[in-house]
Amino acid sequence: MIVTVNGKEKKLRAGSTLKTAIAGEPYQKGTLIAVHLSEERLVTETSDFELETDRGTMVLHLNDSSAAAKWKSEMKDSMAGVSARWVTHDIAAFGSFPTDIETDRGTYSYKTYDCFLALGGFDNHTTYVMIARDNHKGSYGAGHGIIGRITVGRHILDDLREGDRIRSVRPMMSETSTENVKVTDDLSFKLEDGYRVETNIAIDLDTRSPESAEHVLILSSTGSIGISQATGSFLACTDDMDVDIHKEESKVRDVGAVTVRYDGVGTGRLYMYKERRQVSPVHNAAGQIVSGNAILAYAEAGSRVTVVTNPPRALSVGMTQAEGAKFLEGRGIRQVRTGDTSDDAIIAEQTPERTITALEKGEVETFGVPKERVFRIKLTDSDPVSVQYFKKVTGLSHKPVGILKVQFTFEGLPMVTFYGDEVRGKNLYPQDPFKKVKRGDIGLTNQARPHHGLIGIRLEDSKEYGPTGEEPYGTNIVGKFVDDLDRLMKDLKEEDTVYITEEEL
Repeated sequence: MIVTVNGKEKKLRAGSTLKTAIAGEPYQKGTLIAVHLSEERLVTETSDFELETDRGTMVLHLNDSSAAAKWKSEMKDSMAGVSARWVTHDIAAFGSFPTDIETDRGTYSYKTYDCFLALGGFDNHTTYVMIARDNHKGSYGAGHGIIGRITVGRHILDDLREGDRIRSVRPMMSETSTENVKVTDDLSFKLEDGYRVETNIAIDLDTRSPESAEHVLILSSTGSIGISQATGSFLACTDDMDVDIHKEESKVRDVGAVTVRYDGVGTGRLYMYKERRQVSPVHNAAGQIVSGNAILAYAEAGSRVTVVTNPPRALSVGMTQAEGAKFLEGRGIRQVRTGDTSDDAIIAEQTPERTITALEKGEVETFGVPKERVFRIKLTDSDPVSVQYFKKVTGLSHKPVGILKVQFTFEGLPMVTFYGDEVRGKNLYPQDPFKKVKRGDIGLTNQARPHHGLIGIRLEDSKEYGPTGEEPYGTNIVGKFVDDLDRLMKDLKEEDTVYITEEEL
């Protein structure tokens, strides 16, 4: 039998399962797969029309009046190329073109965003389409003449100037489908001839939003993204809301649009849209889904989806200098080695880190350190809030090698402390007080004490004081230093940089 997997036909034995069909395809175990069993689609024209102007695109929603029907059947095609003849406080008038509308000199009321017909000089040879910019009354020669309202792109009315053109008028289409789709993570699901399979959501990143694109790359760095919220309009991922992202590219959120909220409640939330939505002033355009729309349509909250990005992430941190050179070359990026430049040195820092910026520049600096200067730690899973804080401060939240900067150390001191983030540290709620800390325990000062956010490693066992020198109620334990503490402490000074990792390098 023939089964199409991610757009490629595969010849399989009758009764084959998903596990066989997706072999070699981009897929993370436990994520959703869409299986198209059958499909029948019907495309129809809606009552919405896109008016593309020199200032941007507006959407006109027609009402069910006879004037609207006349505009749709007789005047719509005359609109392309007409310009704004005049723009006043009350209206913007586009035209003119001839019609057979009968003259009506009555005075009528119009509400902001109403779209209506008008006759210049009460002559139907000079017919205009007008848009109300404010509530007002007027006599425009074509009776009430309201054909609909502007529903999307209303802000464009503030930017319109006389002479601005309507470049095109396009009907918006509605696609209805009787498609029968099965979404599952059961790899034993049996396939039949003609089935189509999608294993992942593929996203083309928006190069005009490098910070937001990097947020997508970080959230999908394991190969998949968790779905925190699923509505009729979008899927959302809230796995990392502790981010600082600036305003970048904004545009209409079409079906398949990927955006990141950069301001207000929900900053850092990633959205993937199932339906078209207008421009939001607090959403950055991060990318566009180019395949995997069935997974997008049917995924539910609590599930995970495999994500493939174009371009893939270009971060070499955690590799050796030699591995980094080969990896970056494959991305078309030139490596400039700094620090320890030997082939087996570990890349502890990359500048710039962001993929889009690195690709545009075509060059990155990779700062290397000897492998023995990258120390292993193990974080706990019993205090997610404190661990997330630790990862954010050190950078382990988005790369395999993190950084600690020594705040205080002294020979014979039973601990070494590192700078934290006082602002983020305000949210470190006290956890169950420790009964005893051991040599190598890593802890934080919580909000119960003045120096909240401070990070420390305990160098001696203690029942009284934690890794930052605080009593039990002021300490949150986040993990353990599992490497050679004596090697760490040898010649360690204040303001020194310590590199840490949870991985085997």
